[in-house]
Amino acid sequence: MEEQEWIRIFQMEIETLNRKEHTWHLEFDENIDPDNPNMGWKKYFKKTSARFSCTSCRRSWPSNRVMVVFHMRLMNGRGTVKVRPLRQNCKTCSNAQMVKPSVESDNIQVLMETLMEKIRIKCYQEDLGEQNRRPRSLDVKSPHEPAHCEGCRLGICTKQ
Repeated sequence: MEEQEWIRIFQMEIETLNRKEHTWHLEFDENIDPDNPNMGWKKYFKKTSARFSCTSCRRSWPSNRVMVVFHMRLMNGRGTVKVRPLRQNCKTCSNAQMVKPSVESDNIQVLMETLMEKIRIKCYQEDLGEQNRRPRSLDVKSPHEPAHCEGCRLGICTKQ
């Protein structure tokens, strides 16, 4: 299960915070509204690369424009990060379901490293300057299709 991999890498990265007095956990939440975090929560979006597989025709495709939404909060020594990788659907099937991305471990690692920087900035008010780590890109043959991208539909995709 890929979610376990996200949690495993998150827990390893949390150690780098050196905040023993705080506990943090990561949870997947399909219901978070990307641009409207609940009161007291901070938002962060990050683009990554991933693969998708249609549940109808089994066609698979890579994308370098997969948005991941994070909402984070530190309260009373407990930190929570809610994560929602945004979905895409098949362009060849009519009425295709939106499917979750499959993100490789090295790109989950990059996501978690940049997430730790955002936690340090947004929850601990540390000034880290701007770091720019990029996910490993996939070999994508066709252009990004906003009609099939949940991030574009929600208005947060980084399509230039």
